[in-house]
Amino acid sequence: MIASLLIIPLIGCLLLLPIEDNSTIARNKMKKIALSISLLNLMVSIFMWIEFDANTTEYQFVYEFKQLSFCHLNVGIDGTSLYFVLLTTFITPLCLLSNWEDISLPPLREGGKMKYFLISFLILETLQIAVFVVLDLLLFYIFFESVLIPLFIIILTWGASFSRIRAAYLLFLYTLFGSLFMLLAIMAILYFVGSTDFQLISLSEISLESQKWLWLAFFLAFAIKTPIWPLNTWLIKAHVEAPLAGSIILAGTILKLATYGYLRVLISILPDATNYFMPLVQAISVLSLIYASLATIRQNDTKAVIAYSSVAHMAVVMLGLFSNTIQGIEGAVLLSLAHGFVSPALFVCCGGIIYNRTHSRVIVYHRGLAYYMPVFTLFFLIFTLFNTGIPLSLNFAGEIMSLMGTWFRSPLVAALGATGIVLSACYSIFFYNRISYGSYSPYLSPLKDIDRREFILLISLLIPTLILGIFPNFILTSLHSSVPYFLYSL
Repeated sequence: MIASLLIIPLIGCLLLLPIEDNSTIARNKMKKIALSISLLNLMVSIFMWIEFDANTTEYQFVYEFKQLSFCHLNVGIDGTSLYFVLLTTFITPLCLLSNWEDISLPPLREGGKMKYFLISFLILETLQIAVFVVLDLLLFYIFFESVLIPLFIIILTWGASFSRIRAAYLLFLYTLFGSLFMLLAIMAILYFVGSTDFQLISLSEISLESQKWLWLAFFLAFAIKTPIWPLNTWLIKAHVEAPLAGSIILAGTILKLATYGYLRVLISILPDATNYFMPLVQAISVLSLIYASLATIRQNDTKAVIAYSSVAHMAVVMLGLFSNTIQGIEGAVLLSLAHGFVSPALFVCCGGIIYNRTHSRVIVYHRGLAYYMPVFTLFFLIFTLFNTGIPLSLNFAGEIMSLMGTWFRSPLVAALGATGIVLSACYSIFFYNRISYGSYSPYLSPLKDIDRREFILLISLLIPTLILGIFPNFILTSLHSSVPYFLYSL
């Protein structure tokens, strides 16, 4: 079943390649093929979720590919990786739908044909799923880095302005720099242990001194991908310059690669060093949270506001992950998933609906949109409140569990982390009020409200955020068996 998840998007790429991108009929056909393939993958992942046994800590749906002498692909999922796979297959069709009208104008840029836009996202889906399901540390590194290639192409080719070139190279160079240290750490583990298999490494004894150096190497790579201050420069530029679909997939799933890496590598394989460096991580997370929250209030670009808020929310995720408690880690996973729904929805509102109508992302240019766009304003309000972590949202469940888990270890750090709730309310409501209310902007003609496609996008992100916020046990049931294994397996 996991093999199907990896192969189906690639089949879609093969179906798209022979089609000539030279007519409206051909472009509509390509879009329908890509969307159908991504929805098929979503259905397969949902069926896998239904068949998943939440009462065991063992890897399930394990598949080994040994047909080639130079390639040994070993894949499987547990209660943690399952939800990251589901998030990836859920976000991908929304990415394609978000730029549905934009990519029908050929070409977006010289040489930027729609066929390659669709293929890039299908390949990106396969690579992301592979990161979450491989059971080998070296393969994890390979797929973790391979995600950079289609992302680089998407931003460089279909970015918003000439600054897209700088944004694409910042993304590539930042991540590549950190991952070089991760590669050295993997080579050291292979030398000491003799294998890069996750299960064999977790059963091996690694001295504390060795763990410290390995931990620092992995942490640098994951901290850049999270990202945390001061390593967040690339994310802001990438979000601002990326097309809407690129911003959605960056916020929805790419940032979750680091969350999964913390769980699968640092907490599981290097537990002693994780405990040793826990105060350092908590200090960095609090600084990142406060800095990003204050910087968010000062932004004039709608996409930059959401990008900085992502940095603040991921700082709370890190507090939960490195709380060394079951409750904190489970809350961090919930908050990661919530961020994967709410942040893309805000990008749809600001980088999609508003930008497509006004062709501007400057906040002061927009005012009083509630006069002509009441349905949009309602959705915008709901997701803005979700972003602040109000009750009945998945964000609330994730934040409260992350902070409570941190409180058990350090009440002071938890109290500082809780300031993020107040600060997020400040910048979110301030941002919403500036755009939605006041006298209507003299720079804008009357704008039409959301259409059917935009409504489908927003309601698709609203429903899981609300349902999982009211019934978080849909996720926690599986996490209850997997998360304790990370902490107590040794």
